[in-house]
Amino acid sequence: MAHLVVSYPKHAGATFDAAYYRDTHIPLVEEAWGDCGLTAADILWPADEGQPNAAMVVLTFRDSAAIDAAMASPRTPEVLGDVANFTNIQPSLYRTA
Repeated sequence: MAHLVVSYPKHAGATFDAAYYRDTHIPLVEEAWGDCGLTAADILWPADEGQPNAAMVVLTFRDSAAIDAAMASPRTPEVLGDVANFTNIQPSLYRTA
Protein backbone atom coordinates (compact mmCIF):
# COMPACT_ATOMS: atom_id res chain seq x y z
CA MET A 1 0.00 0.00 0.00
CA ALA A 2 1.25 3.48 -0.89
CA HIS A 3 -0.21 6.91 -0.25
CA LEU A 4 -0.30 10.28 -1.93
CA VAL A 5 -1.23 13.00 0.56
CA VAL A 6 -2.43 16.24 -1.02
CA SER A 7 -2.67 19.27 1.24
CA TYR A 8 -3.91 22.78 0.56
CA PRO A 9 -1.89 25.18 2.75
CA LYS A 10 -3.73 28.36 3.62
CA HIS A 11 -2.34 31.76 2.69
CA ALA A 12 -3.64 35.32 2.69
CA GLY A 13 -6.43 35.55 0.11
CA ALA A 14 -6.81 31.76 -0.17
CA THR A 15 -10.18 30.41 -1.32
CA PHE A 16 -11.39 26.83 -1.02
CA ASP A 17 -14.85 25.51 -1.98
CA ALA A 18 -15.24 22.51 0.34
CA ALA A 19 -18.56 21.38 -1.14
CA TYR A 20 -17.16 21.31 -4.69
CA TYR A 21 -14.06 19.50 -3.46
CA ARG A 22 -16.10 16.83 -1.66
CA ASP A 23 -18.93 16.44 -4.18
CA THR A 24 -17.19 16.94 -7.53
CA HIS A 25 -13.39 16.87 -7.37
CA ILE A 26 -12.87 13.79 -5.21
CA PRO A 27 -15.37 11.71 -7.26
CA LEU A 28 -13.47 12.81 -10.38
CA VAL A 29 -10.19 11.65 -8.80
CA GLU A 30 -11.75 8.30 -7.86
CA GLU A 31 -13.13 7.81 -11.37
CA ALA A 32 -9.96 8.92 -13.15
CA TRP A 33 -7.49 6.93 -11.06
CA GLY A 34 -9.56 3.96 -9.92
CA ASP A 35 -8.38 1.83 -12.84
CA CYS A 36 -4.79 2.80 -12.00
CA GLY A 37 -4.96 1.27 -8.52
CA LEU A 38 -6.51 3.98 -6.33
CA THR A 39 -8.35 2.16 -3.54
CA ALA A 40 -9.48 5.01 -1.23
CA ALA A 41 -9.67 8.78 -0.93
CA ASP A 42 -10.05 10.04 2.64
CA ILE A 43 -10.60 13.77 3.09
CA LEU A 44 -9.21 15.32 6.28
CA TRP A 45 -11.02 18.51 7.25
CA PRO A 46 -9.43 20.96 9.71
CA ALA A 47 -10.77 20.87 13.27
CA ASP A 48 -10.75 24.67 13.46
CA GLU A 49 -9.71 27.81 11.58
CA GLY A 50 -6.30 27.76 13.27
CA GLN A 51 -5.14 24.75 11.26
CA PRO A 52 -2.52 25.42 8.53
CA ASN A 53 -4.42 23.64 5.73
CA ALA A 54 -7.81 24.26 4.17
CA ALA A 55 -8.07 20.48 3.66
CA MET A 56 -6.00 17.39 3.04
CA VAL A 57 -6.77 14.12 1.27
CA VAL A 58 -5.04 10.79 1.72
CA LEU A 59 -5.16 8.88 -1.56
CA THR A 60 -4.45 5.20 -0.99
CA PHE A 61 -3.07 3.14 -3.86
CA ARG A 62 -2.35 -0.58 -3.99
CA ASP A 63 1.39 0.15 -4.40
CA SER A 64 3.90 2.74 -5.56
CA ALA A 65 3.60 1.59 -9.18
CA ALA A 66 -0.10 2.46 -9.03
CA ILE A 67 0.76 6.05 -8.07
CA ASP A 68 3.14 6.17 -11.04
CA ALA A 69 0.36 4.86 -13.30
CA ALA A 70 -2.07 7.51 -12.01
CA MET A 71 0.44 10.31 -12.56
CA ALA A 72 1.02 9.06 -16.14
CA SER A 73 -2.69 8.54 -16.85
CA PRO A 74 -4.24 10.45 -19.76
CA ARG A 75 -6.90 11.60 -17.24
CA THR A 76 -4.37 13.32 -14.94
CA PRO A 77 -4.52 16.67 -16.81
CA GLU A 78 -8.29 16.63 -16.23
CA VAL A 79 -7.80 16.01 -12.50
CA LEU A 80 -5.16 18.73 -12.18
CA GLY A 81 -7.13 21.16 -14.33
CA ASP A 82 -10.12 20.84 -12.02
CA VAL A 83 -8.18 22.28 -9.06
CA ALA A 84 -8.84 25.84 -10.28
CA ASN A 85 -12.59 25.15 -9.93
CA PHE A 86 -12.40 24.91 -6.13
CA THR A 87 -9.28 26.73 -4.92
CA ASN A 88 -6.55 29.23 -5.67
CA ILE A 89 -4.16 27.31 -3.38
CA GLN A 90 -1.19 25.49 -4.91
CA PRO A 91 -1.50 21.91 -3.58
CA SER A 92 1.40 20.32 -1.75
CA LEU A 93 2.11 16.62 -2.38
CA TYR A 94 3.61 14.07 0.02
CA ARG A 95 4.20 10.55 -1.26
CA THR A 96 4.84 7.40 0.75
CA ALA A 97 6.42 4.20 -0.49
